[in-house]
Parts: sequence; C-alpha cells; structure tokens
Amino acid sequence: MLSTIDPEPDQPSCVLKVGQDTAGHWLVQDSGGRLEGRFISQAAAMAFARSEGHSLRGATIVRVETPLVPTISFARVEPWENAQHLRHAA
Repeated sequence: MLSTIDPEPDQPSCVLKVGQDTAGHWLVQDSGGRLEGRFISQAAAMAFARSEGHSLRGATIVRVETPLVPTISFARVEPWENAQHLRHAA
C-alpha cells in the first residue's frame, strides 16, 4: 500500500499588521518578525502592506488598534555613533 506524502506542507499564513506605535507613526509588521516598515500615513502603510501581501502567498492584512511596538529602533543616531565606534564596542 502506497501512502502519499505532501512534499510541501501548508505553510502558516502570514499576517501583515498595520497600525500605529505609541508615538503615532504608522507601522507595518509581519507575524514572523521578518518585515517592518514605518510610514507617514495610514494610506502609505496600507499601500505597502498590499504590495507585500501579493508576494506572500496567503497573507492577510489586519488593521490593529492596539499600539505596535517597533522592532527596529527609530532613535536618532548621534554624531559619535558611527561604524568605527560600533566595531570597537562589539
């Protein structure tokens, strides 16, 4: 008796969350933590989420009301923080 094995099991669906952080910036984040974008408006964030959603099979776009927490620091880089300084700090 032969059994069939699915060579590509279903991948978990990707969720693209669109919302604001506590500072009011519009963010798009994926559920896997691999994608994040910061935008000046909800329209720009939604346009980005839709464009990325086309390349991610089964992606769902969700507008969230609770503040998102940025995974990428948007803090200002100080003049003394440069590649040479960071290399020595590591």
